[in-house]
Amino acid sequence: MNTSADNIAVSVKDLEKRFGSFIAVNRVSFEVRKGEIFGFLGPNGAGKSTTIRMLCGLLAPTGGSGSVAGFDIRTQQEDIKSHIGYMSQKFSLYEDLTVEENIDFYGGIYCIPRAKRRERKEWVIKMAGLTDHRESRTAILSGGWKQRLSLGCAILHEPPIIFLDEPTSGVDPMSRRQFWDLIYELSGKGVTTFVTTHYMDEAEYCDRIALIYRGELTAMGTPDELKTRLMQDHVLEIQCERPQDAMGEVERVEGIKEVALFGKGLHAVAVNGEAAAAAVRSRLVERGYRVARVERIVPSLEDVFVSLIEARDRAQQPQQEVKG
Repeated sequence: MNTSADNIAVSVKDLEKRFGSFIAVNRVSFEVRKGEIFGFLGPNGAGKSTTIRMLCGLLAPTGGSGSVAGFDIRTQQEDIKSHIGYMSQKFSLYEDLTVEENIDFYGGIYCIPRAKRRERKEWVIKMAGLTDHRESRTAILSGGWKQRLSLGCAILHEPPIIFLDEPTSGVDPMSRRQFWDLIYELSGKGVTTFVTTHYMDEAEYCDRIALIYRGELTAMGTPDELKTRLMQDHVLEIQCERPQDAMGEVERVEGIKEVALFGKGLHAVAVNGEAAAAAVRSRLVERGYRVARVERIVPSLEDVFVSLIEARDRAQQPQQEVKG
């Protein structure tokens, strides 16, 4: 693994953003390697978009330092903007313009030489699957088409780094899958991708993930590292009737640390999976619940994230009580 300075696309140290007394991003540090798909994962309001806006030169940090494509995020914002692609969750398209007009507009914004503009425009139209809709107004396009067009406009100038802020929010699962195929294709050509998302399943597509919660970085690593290194406890999948009611019963079982609704069942975190599974099944049957399955499973990233934030909240609770 090459982690030399020449191989680093994004680097931040103790990055901080305050809005009055509110700390949106709290002393965050990480590095992103060139060509990497780096996921910034967390719930809405965790600080993802604020961080990405600071990295893109759109928002001045309150504290800390950082560089993007070798340029300082405090003093060289304009240089950063010309070396990155940025796609916001609002898609940044002009809906009253046609597909071609949107692409032409961004071609001008990025000062792409005229000799190359047509070639790049045709590439975007083909990539987005809009060959038959090039003269259509953007407003009438489906969410998936708008998404791919927005990505095409963001990378029209072939930047080495792209920032995608919640790029798949509000689009259907098939469009999300197709969009990630495009990201893989770009990564294969050496493009660095920094993507924020609150979809846990999407994080599985990333080379590495940083988990952010309440403005703080809680963990970082590959998806497999997070599920093995950070999840020392065992996870049980529980399929039974009335899972919401059953939660209270499962929480009372000795050895169970956390319980959460997961799909049509429950996921429980336990110190000893085998012993806890037997105890959970026994308790639910005693209380009159029909139980289809209680078994230990490989934890999902959602399990890891829930476990981490609940542990963090528990650790902070006594401090808050003392302060009060």
